Amino acid sequence: MNNNANVQGSASNLHEAVKNLLTAWSEAKNCWRDVKSQEFEATYLDNLPNDAARAVTVINEIDALLKKVRRDCE
Repeated sequence: MNNNANVQGSASNLHEAVKNLLTAWSEAKNCWRDVKSQEFEATYLDNLPNDAARAVTVINEIDALLKKVRRDCE
């Protein structure tokens, strides 16, 4: 697998992991409905989709930079 595929795979893996985590959380909070679950959600999950989207943006920027470096070194 080339480096470009690794970078894109990382972005895809992150997106899929967040999706899976939020699905699991949705199921878990059906049973866990107390103050601590609300604190957990607010602390760790509320901003996760936005944080992951920003991370994917940065990953794509790094990918573009790596491509430019490779071209410049050829």
